[in-house]
Amino acid sequence: MPTRRRSVLPDRLHAREGASPQLEVLDELRRVIVEGGVPPGNPVPVGEVARVLGVSTIPVRESLRQLIGEGLIDHRPNLGFTVTQLTPAELSEIYLVRGSLENAAHGAAIKLATSDDDDAAKVACDALDEAIRTDDALSYHQFSRAFHIALVRPSRMGRLLHMLESAWNITEPVRPMAQIASRQRTALHLDHKEMLDAFTRRDADGLREVSARHQDRLKIAIADLPPESGLRHPD
Repeated sequence: MPTRRRSVLPDRLHAREGASPQLEVLDELRRVIVEGGVPPGNPVPVGEVARVLGVSTIPVRESLRQLIGEGLIDHRPNLGFTVTQLTPAELSEIYLVRGSLENAAHGAAIKLATSDDDDAAKVACDALDEAIRTDDALSYHQFSRAFHIALVRPSRMGRLLHMLESAWNITEPVRPMAQIASRQRTALHLDHKEMLDAFTRRDADGLREVSARHQDRLKIAIADLPPESGLRHPD
């Protein structure tokens, strides 16, 4: 039987009041996984999670089953519940899905965007500038997501945005943008600036062109992730 390593997940949980036990457990488990503080493959000890959150094991197990459906949790014989560990091929596939969803939303977003949407994108881009300047890899990872979401949120395509958020969540335990080389982050951020320029000028063709180049650059960066990135390499 495989040796089970100690889980870091319970240390990151916070009990909350006011929500039903089921919603509390589900939201809290999703939060700590999406924030990326629990590495891929880390075990999820049902009893310890229940103790920390002050609930029975029933809502914990029900929440974990729902998170399996969201792609955030795996369940395997002899290992129990673990944070999903992607293979390199699976990570590349999710990035392909994310890129397709973003491209589908950009046209509508540009047509419906307001000055407030421009400001939101500029704030995220400025935060990326600072992350590049200070070589803050984790902040770059965080604000990269904020920037991309800012360019599609004006589309008001609720179902598409939900699918995009779900796809993005699956990759968060890996923290890909925090693990790529700094030169790759710099190159990707140059794309961000061009994307912002096209977005604020309402240039749909220009945004489509630079986004395609950005996706190609992302594919290379993801393929170059180091062995210690937390991906599961098939036997």
